[in-house]
This record gives sequence, C-alpha cells and structure tokens, in this order.
Amino acid sequence: MTTLTHRPATALLIIDVQNDVMVGVHERERVVDNILTLVARARKTDTPVIWVQHSSENELAFGTEGWTFLAELPVQPADPIVHKKHGDAFEDTNLEADLEAADVGHLVIAGAHTDFCVRSTLHGGLVRGYDVTLVSDAHTAEDLTEWGAPPPEQVIAHTNMYWDNQTAPGRTAEAVLTEKVTFT
Repeated sequence: MTTLTHRPATALLIIDVQNDVMVGVHERERVVDNILTLVARARKTDTPVIWVQHSSENELAFGTEGWTFLAELPVQPADPIVHKKHGDAFEDTNLEADLEAADVGHLVIAGAHTDFCVRSTLHGGLVRGYDVTLVSDAHTAEDLTEWGAPPPEQVIAHTNMYWDNQTAPGRTAEAVLTEKVTFT
C-alpha cells in the first residue's frame, strides 16, 4: 500500500552491522544468523539487499577496521552500500536514489542499534511514503542502562511493539519474525 506510485518492489535494508557497532550487543549471534537468513532469502528472489554503513569522526572513522562490516556478511560487489553520518539512513545519502532506481516502495529493515539508527530509519522510511517492515528478531541494541536506558531486551521488545502499531495514511508498518518475512 505504499504511497509511492509505480514502486511495487521490496528491498532488504541492513543497517550498521559493523565491527565496532556489534561489540557487546544483545544476542549478537542470533541476530547475525537471522540477518544471514534474510539475505539468503532475498537473494533467491532477486530482492535488492542494501547495506547501510555509519561513520563519524568520534567513534566510527571511515575506512577503519571498526567501521567495516562484519566479515561473515555476504556483501556482494553489486550490492548498494549507503554511507551515512546521521541516524536516519535517508538523511544526506544516496538511499532514496537507490530505492527509486529499483522501484522500491517496501522496506524490510534489520540491523543495529535498535534505539538509534534502526528506529530513525524506520520513521524516515514511513514518513517518506514507504511501507516498512521491521524484522523483530533481527535487530539489536547495546546495554545503555548505565545512562538510564532500559535493558536492551526491553528496548528491542518496546520497539517491536510500537512499530507493529504504527499507522500512516496509505502506508503499512509492521514487526515480523525472520521466519515470517517473504520477498516477492
């Protein structure tokens, strides 16, 4: 039901699954395994897989080992890579152009961190007219309880709950398990 006319395709968007981002995150191995499952399923249906890679001067310097994607990710040379410096992967990037070129009106989103870049991009997609599916068991967060945040499992559960209840005219938002994601 996207509001983006003539854009029937779906894309899998993997956000910030980078070496330093994934240090100490909640259920890292399970989340990465689910992402690998999603990528394999997307490739079987020729669904575009788009990788998002964050950089910043303070924490993730462009080109460093910490900035690179996890070695186990099957990034292919033809896959679009979106380099971003803001939480929302649409802000000041080529993401919209990549999606438009592939006729994408539906995003399936997984990655890290739930409470920052994943959440920002979910909202960024919805407000720009996309249908947006959050893969409920394929995103993760680090433990920020030291600074007053809830434990990561609560951050993830809350995000899944509220995203599954988002509404917008002519668009859909949902949170679904990896096993329920289909690409057509």
